[in-house]
Amino acid sequence: QVQLVESGGGLVQPGGSLRLSCAASGSIFNRYTMGWYRQAPGKERELVATITSVGSTNYADSVKGRFTISRDNAKNTVYLQMSSLKPEDTAVYYCNAGYVSGWGRKTEYWGQGTQVTVSS
Repeated sequence: QVQLVESGGGLVQPGGSLRLSCAASGSIFNRYTMGWYRQAPGKERELVATITSVGSTNYADSVKGRFTISRDNAKNTVYLQMSSLKPEDTAVYYCNAGYVSGWGRKTEYWGQGTQVTVSS
């Protein structure tokens, strides 16, 4: 069982920066691939970034060069550093943890989400 709690969201002006944190409780955190997703009003939830247990990262084209995902396994925490924020980045951001067992079964956990609003 893994529980995820996001924090760090808020209101920021266009061009500003914000860092989101996702604290995990439970076992085997360092075996999970961690990800950030976001959902804007009226839109589908979309992938923002992922980071594997060994540190490999992947980003949506819309955030490449602006966002950085990282993890600190000793603290059971994953981060999303967001820079050069745009109004279209406004959304609820969700933390995700995923693991595939040796039998190929996928296990996923989701946080409650944190609101990010980019506006003047």
